[in-house]
Amino acid sequence: MNIGDAAACSGISPKMLRHYESLGLLGRVSRSESGYRQYGVREVHTLRFIRRARDLGFSIAEIAELLELWQNRRRSSAAVKRIAQGHVADLERRLAEMQAMKRSLQTLINCCHGDDRPNCPIIDQLAMP
Repeated sequence: MNIGDAAACSGISPKMLRHYESLGLLGRVSRSESGYRQYGVREVHTLRFIRRARDLGFSIAEIAELLELWQNRRRSSAAVKRIAQGHVADLERRLAEMQAMKRSLQTLINCCHGDDRPNCPIIDQLAMP
């Protein structure tokens, strides 16, 4: 199938498909005599795996590791679990950072009168050196 068909079957855009291919996540794709990429069921399955991993927020590096483990039938599930646990820890760290940002912004919002006066603690805070 061509790139448009493979993209549609896997739920990603042709641009992202090319990007994943350029990063080496997809592996070598065969080409027709005229140079067009030709994708098969195996490539579409790999693209779906990548899309699901991206939907869960895994980084490209993590996805590369997961793909390698997925394709290695002698893998240990401990290696997969380690990657997932590291990702959860990163998500928890980012959530804590976002909650702190939310609290700071909420405090500034509560201090702002939100009227026609030019005084605004939100602007003042953003303008601080």
